Amino acid sequence: MACYGGQSPLSQQFWYVYILKCNNGTLYTGCSNNLEDRVSRHNLGQVIATKNILPVEIITYIAFTDKYKAYDFEKYLKQGSGRAFSKRHLH
Repeated sequence: MACYGGQSPLSQQFWYVYILKCNNGTLYTGCSNNLEDRVSRHNLGQVIATKNILPVEIITYIAFTDKYKAYDFEKYLKQGSGRAFSKRHLH
């Protein structure tokens, strides 16, 4: 089995940049290393930014092996040109 970065792909830690569609039609962009748990926390009302616009559904996510690249991409998606990119390519 080929390895990536010295680790087996199955043991690789991933960071996810995700986009949620909220109950009111707005979109929320976030980043987490545990996507399933994070979306669950959103839907349980444990995330301040989305607790009043539940339920949320995940519409896309992108996996990164580098935490800092993931956070940089999340930040980009929250800026003007990143929002335009997101609309054209991610949802």
